[in-house]
Amino acid sequence: MLEKIFKLKENNTTVFTEFIAALTTFMAMSYIIFINPSILSQTGMDYNAVYGATILASAFGTLFLGLVANVPYVQSAGLGINALFTYTICAAMGFTWQEALAMVFICGLINVVITLTSVRRSIIKAIPTFMQEAITVGIGLFITYIGIKNAGIIEFSVSKITNGIANASDVVPQLSTFDTAEVCLALIGLIITAILVSKKVKGAYLIGILLTTLVGIPLGVTPLPDFSNYTIMPSLEPTFLKLDLNGLFTAEAGIVVVIMTIFTLCISDLFDTIGTFIGTGKKSKIFEIDENGNIPKKLEKALFADSVATVVGATLGTSNVTTYVESSAGIEAGGRTGLTAVFAAMFFLLSLFISPLVACVPMAAISPVLILIGVSMIEGVSKIDWKDMLIAIPAFFIIIMMPFSYSITTGIEFGFIFYVLLNLINKKGREVSPIIYIFTILFIVDFIYKAIG
Repeated sequence: MLEKIFKLKENNTTVFTEFIAALTTFMAMSYIIFINPSILSQTGMDYNAVYGATILASAFGTLFLGLVANVPYVQSAGLGINALFTYTICAAMGFTWQEALAMVFICGLINVVITLTSVRRSIIKAIPTFMQEAITVGIGLFITYIGIKNAGIIEFSVSKITNGIANASDVVPQLSTFDTAEVCLALIGLIITAILVSKKVKGAYLIGILLTTLVGIPLGVTPLPDFSNYTIMPSLEPTFLKLDLNGLFTAEAGIVVVIMTIFTLCISDLFDTIGTFIGTGKKSKIFEIDENGNIPKKLEKALFADSVATVVGATLGTSNVTTYVESSAGIEAGGRTGLTAVFAAMFFLLSLFISPLVACVPMAAISPVLILIGVSMIEGVSKIDWKDMLIAIPAFFIIIMMPFSYSITTGIEFGFIFYVLLNLINKKGREVSPIIYIFTILFIVDFIYKAIG
């Protein structure tokens, strides 16, 4: 039965190998069930509901991916995109989390449509590879900055006071004095997790979170678990089907801002998924895109499954569901078929039994993981040709503007605009895809709208 469905012999693997690969991948990225509700709950979303939604969306997306595409990848709420959801769309732009969920839902539908047509293939060909790398690096730095900030390692003070009044524009970051238990615990957790990662311990992030949480008990940072209202499955009622489509398109921000934000979600999701599939697929020979941009059928099915998972995730109550780069851990362990994904989906469902323990994990135990995620995402810097200024300048602005402006959207806008501008000035405008021009015009319209709005 399993042989017929997953073609194990053809892929030179066994049921046991796929099981071990699934466990390895789950251990490597299960930190997301701690981190995602911690990030999204800052928008006002119910922590327990997001916890349940994250697990169910991960289980569904991973299972669907394994059965439809027969590939050994795991899906869950994407880091970076959930930061965009919380800190940019809700906090900075003022959308409600219900409206943000509506954006995620629409993003998923768009990606489903463009995957079923030739549009997604055209987008993949149009976006330069160096931009994909730069966006990955920028998001990594953005996540690291959030982790450092949430850990309390940096704090903010007013550098200048005029006439006894502090000006918000003069608030600058500085190193913490490390005078609280929370900050000390975060530093301990950072050291523990860094050591585990450097030693290439399987499940380093999860182990780091658990060890830091335990250290936090005697420090008074970690609360003891409360089983008084324990349920195996947290109620999804606070987030299930709560996406607000009507409110989204009548929001004060305006339709242009809404469209541009959805566009950013789609692009971020697209790059995250494509980068993971291509980067890990080449080494393992699972699939790869040739120099002409031709996409194998297995990859097209995987992209479709990834998009469907985002739609389902939005209805449950979580941000974009995407394929995790930590899937490479399972591939390294020998995973080659969708059976790895099926086993991983089972592990996600089993994690529902530990919800009271998850609620005890302090931000100080989660922040070290956010900080170190940037390490794995900054690798793309070496793949950018920094000697070619037509590449280096747009890539530079993409990377620095994301953390500096506290906005992933702004980084992408600056990168696209400088890429088009420099190519036009250097009489290389014909080398830029029409799709890039369309996006750049939309970005400029967005800037103008913000200026006069």
